[in-house]
Amino acid sequence: MRIAVTNCNTTTAMTERIVRGARTAAGPGTLITGHTPDWGPASAEGWLDSYLSAAAVLDLLRRLEGPVDAVVMAGFGEHGREGARELLDVPVVDITEAAAHLACLLGRRYGVVTTLDRTAGQIQDSLHTAGVGQNCAAVVGTGLAVLDLDEDSDLVTGAFVAAGRRAMAAGAEVLVLGCAGMTGLERGVSAALGLPVVDGVGAAVRLAESLVALGLTTSRSGGYAKPLPKHRTWHPRSPG
Repeated sequence: MRIAVTNCNTTTAMTERIVRGARTAAGPGTLITGHTPDWGPASAEGWLDSYLSAAAVLDLLRRLEGPVDAVVMAGFGEHGREGARELLDVPVVDITEAAAHLACLLGRRYGVVTTLDRTAGQIQDSLHTAGVGQNCAAVVGTGLAVLDLDEDSDLVTGAFVAAGRRAMAAGAEVLVLGCAGMTGLERGVSAALGLPVVDGVGAAVRLAESLVALGLTTSRSGGYAKPLPKHRTWHPRSPG
C-alpha cells in the first residue's frame, strides 16, 4: 500500500518530521512518501496562509508521480481537502477530521491543543464542516508558532501540557494535537495529563489504510463529483 503524505507548508524539515510520524504509525507493508509544495507559506498560521497553502497543495497533488493508494493531507485546519477529493481518484484523509473522528470514539468531548490562538477559528470551522464540531469542548493555543515546534522539546511539551489542562477545564475528555508538526508529542502529553491524546498524522494514516483495505474511496455522487472539464491556468512556476 502506498500513501502520499503532503505537508501544508514549504518547510522541508517539517515534512521530514511528519513523514517520520507517519511511518511510525503505518502498518507493515505500507510505503509512506512525503511531499512538500513548491510554493506557498513557510508555515500556515492564519487565513491567508491557509488559502495559499490549499492552492499550492492542490497544485502538488495534480502532479504526483507514480501510483498512490491514498493521500493524507497534513495541515491541521487548513483548507483544500474538499478540492483534493474532487481531484483525486483515491481516498483523501485530512488529519484534522481524522483526529477528531478518532477522539469521538474515546470520549464524549475532545479538546484541540494547537499553536497560535489566531488559528482557533479556522480549526473550529474545519471541524464543523467535517461534522464533528459539536463534540469539541475547546480549541486552545500554546502560544508557540509552527516553526517553534523544532525547538527545545521540554519547552514544547510543557506548553502543550499547560494548554491541555485548559482544555480539560473546559470539559475535554480526550485531547487532539492540532498541528502536523506535533507528531511524536502524544505519549508525553498523555502521560502528564492522564488523558488519551490523538496525533492527527497517525490517525489519518491508519484511517487511510483502513479505507484502502476495505476498497472504499470518495463518492462521485453529488458534492465530490469530478471537476468540470475546462481550461485552468495553474501557478506559472509549476510544471505541467
